[in-house]
Amino acid sequence: MASFVNHQFAGLRCPPLSSSPLSKPSSAASSKAPARPSFCSAAVIAGTYALTSAQKERQKLKEVFEEAYDRCRTAPMEGVAFTVEDFHSALEKYDFDSEIGTKVKGTVFMTDMNGALVDITAKSSAYLPVQEACIHKIKHVSEAGIYPGLVEEFVIIGEMNADDSLILSLRSIQYDLAWERCRQLQAEDVIVKGKVVGGNKGGVVAIVEGLRGFVPFSQISAKSTAEELIDKELPLKFVEVDEEQSRLVLSNRKAMADSQAQLGIGSVVLGTVQSLKPYGAFVDIGGINGLLHVSQISHDRVSDISTVLQPGDTLKVMILSHDRERGRVSLSTKKLEPTPGDMIRNPKLVFEKADEMAQIFRQRIAQAEAMARADMLRFQPESGLTLNSEGILGPLTSDLPAEGLDLSEIPPADD
Repeated sequence: MASFVNHQFAGLRCPPLSSSPLSKPSSAASSKAPARPSFCSAAVIAGTYALTSAQKERQKLKEVFEEAYDRCRTAPMEGVAFTVEDFHSALEKYDFDSEIGTKVKGTVFMTDMNGALVDITAKSSAYLPVQEACIHKIKHVSEAGIYPGLVEEFVIIGEMNADDSLILSLRSIQYDLAWERCRQLQAEDVIVKGKVVGGNKGGVVAIVEGLRGFVPFSQISAKSTAEELIDKELPLKFVEVDEEQSRLVLSNRKAMADSQAQLGIGSVVLGTVQSLKPYGAFVDIGGINGLLHVSQISHDRVSDISTVLQPGDTLKVMILSHDRERGRVSLSTKKLEPTPGDMIRNPKLVFEKADEMAQIFRQRIAQAEAMARADMLRFQPESGLTLNSEGILGPLTSDLPAEGLDLSEIPPADD
C-alpha cells in the first residue's frame, strides 16, 4: 500500500514556505537554505483513500446484513433440514395431559427434606411434597420407600405458580386403595387391628388401613375411657364403610365376640363382674362384656343383685346366647345350679359343679333337638330314619319289609 501511494504521488511537491503570504523569511536565510521537497499532500491523499475503503467495507457489510434480514423475514426455513412439522412431532413425544387428577408415571431423581423431584417427561420436573408421599404421617420420603431411581405412578394434584411445575401425590392413590381394601375386608367379615389415636364423648378414633375410623363406646367390649385406650391396639370389625361420606364405623364388641371360639351355646367360661345394674350384672369374659340378667342368676328370685354379686367377683357362667351381629352375649348361672337357689346359698358349690351341670344341660338340649327332628320325620318315612326307644334317630327297624307294606291281602273296606 505504501509503495502504491509513493508511486502514484511521486514528483508531487509542496510549495516552498517562502511563497506563503504569512511567512517573510529574511533574505539571508533564503539565500542560504537549500530547497527540499515536501510530501504533505501525499499523506492527506493517502488518508482520504483509506477512509473511502473503510466506508466501502461498511457498505458491503450493511448489504450482507440487509440481505440476511430479508431472508429471515421472507424465507426463515430456507436451507434448514429440521422443518416445522419435525418440531411439532418432537413435541408430541413429550405431550401429556396435565389436568388435576390425571395419573402419570414418573421416575424419582432427587430427594430432600421437603419431598422429591420426579421426572415425568414434561417440560419441567414435578415435585412430590413429603406430606403427599404416604397415607401415614412421615418426616422424610425415605420412610415411605421413596428414593432416587424409583419408578412409580403418581396423580397430579396442583401446579406451582412460581415455575409452572406440577405437584404430585402418592397419598391420594393410597387413600383410594385403602377404602377399597376396607370394603373388601367388610365383605369378608374379618377382624383387623386398629390403633386408638384419639377420642371424644361418643367413642374413640382408631387407624385402620391408614384411615381414621370411629368406634362408639357402645361397641367397645370393656368399659374404658378414651384416655385409657389411647395408643392401644383393639381388635375391630367393620360396621359401615362409606367412602362418599368419609364414614368408617368399627366395632370392638363384634370382633371380640367372633374371636372367642369357646362361646358356643352351653359352654362354661370364667368371667369377672365389671358392673352392677338394676336389671343384671355385666361380666367380662375375656375381653367381651356379657350380660348376666337378674332372672338368670338363680332359680330363686333375686331382689337385690348386690347381695349376690359384687364388682371384681370371679365366677363361672354359661353362654345362653351369642348375637354375633350386635356383639352381645347372654350369660347364666341359674343353669349351673345343682339345686334351685344354690347360687344364693352356696355359690362355691355352683362353681365346683359348673362343668358337670353344663354337660347335663347340653345333653338335655341335644335330646330336645333330636325329639324335634323326630317329630318332623314321623311324617316322612321315605327318609329312611326312625326314632328308637331311647329317643335316638336311626335307620328304620328291620321288622318292616324292605319293599314296604303288602296291602294285597287286606280286605276292602265295607261299603
